[in-house]
Amino acid sequence: MSLLTHLLACLFGMGSWVSINGLWVELPLIVPKIPEGWYLPSYLSVLIQMANIGPLFVTLMHHFRPGALNEVAVIYVIIALGTVASFLLGFFWKETVVVAGAPRSVSLLVLTFFLAAVDCTSSITFLPFMMRLKPQYLTTYYIGEGVSGLLPAIVALIQGVGVVHCINSTQSLNQTLNQTLNNSSSALTFELSAQYQPANFSAEVFFFFLSAMMLVCLVAFLLLNYHPTVAREHPNGRYTNGVKEKSKKNRKWVEQKPMMEPYRPTNQRRKSSFGTGAYSWMQVSYIFVILAWVNALTNVVLPSVQSYSCMPYGNNAYHLSATMSAVSNPLACFIALFFPIRSLLFMGALTVIGSGIGAYIMGMAVLSPCPLLVNDSSGDVIIVLAWIIFILTLSYVKVIIGVILRDEGHSALVWCGAVVQLGSLLGAVTMFPLVSVYNYFSSGDPCNTKCP
Repeated sequence: MSLLTHLLACLFGMGSWVSINGLWVELPLIVPKIPEGWYLPSYLSVLIQMANIGPLFVTLMHHFRPGALNEVAVIYVIIALGTVASFLLGFFWKETVVVAGAPRSVSLLVLTFFLAAVDCTSSITFLPFMMRLKPQYLTTYYIGEGVSGLLPAIVALIQGVGVVHCINSTQSLNQTLNQTLNNSSSALTFELSAQYQPANFSAEVFFFFLSAMMLVCLVAFLLLNYHPTVAREHPNGRYTNGVKEKSKKNRKWVEQKPMMEPYRPTNQRRKSSFGTGAYSWMQVSYIFVILAWVNALTNVVLPSVQSYSCMPYGNNAYHLSATMSAVSNPLACFIALFFPIRSLLFMGALTVIGSGIGAYIMGMAVLSPCPLLVNDSSGDVIIVLAWIIFILTLSYVKVIIGVILRDEGHSALVWCGAVVQLGSLLGAVTMFPLVSVYNYFSSGDPCNTKCP
């Protein structure tokens, strides 16, 4: 295997969600300067789900017009669009337009929609493109996809986004109205107040950084297509618009047979018409249900309540859980690179474990601002470990499912991307009204814990 190809696959995967992930971590700096305020996250959730029109179009084209869509051209377009949109955000994110008598951040919302369309469509185009490379590079791609969340988080930490200092403040109670009397008395109570520190560099610089990361992804994609070292890593056969060209020698072979040799004997009877037939329809349904469930939990459901689950334990617990969970994603992919356990039973067991830990995190969010062990240091440790193990186990499951479906062929990876977006959509539809409409969750004060 080529180290250069591994690096390029990682950088290519990094461009998949780096823009939207970066936008989320930058919210504490953006929100105070726009008219939408903290309603912006709700708007972003809606825009991201509307952007699923991109994956829907690509999926329907692959299903009804296989081979008609130029896959490589689509990837070039969406990466270029993401690069330009991120760059323009650096100039126009604060600009407002009066709509219906009130100022609105139209440019921010429109450019965010384009970024969301780019990232959502990447799920259904980047993965099938990896069919052009050997199976080992798919896991490296997933590492890059994990880095797309980790890198913006690290840069945001360096920037100082959301860093809170708790300072003493006084609150005057029962102060007499007669200020002319020297003997007027007041009862003073002392409490801590949260003071957000100014950022080390502006949001504009951060958006330019995101644009540079998309440009790096574009360069990596160019090299994956044209670098001679990468060309030697291609398996037998060439792909045109997602359809593999067959020579006379291998015309009777199924598309992925060379990849499946270690896992399915040549004379084994096909269990279904899906892919190579290695799995029955029941097993295929089981795989896709787990894929949708895992992505719903990791992409939307639990991240939407992360602040509620962690903030009552303090600002340090919140930032540590956010950072370490971002590290856990690429770490899980790295583990899967060396230990790709394809057992469906093991996959199910990990899903149950991860879901159970996710239920604990959700329970702490529901109990906010007074979750379990809120006044005990062990509560901080447990919530951080819960986030690490939750992301670690379910990210591993996602990678293994990707590896399995990669061996089932190009169309299987297209459906993989579609189910990923479907799971995220269902998670958003479930959580949006609970968090943003009915205000079911209550935030904790990072400086003052008022629980028994």
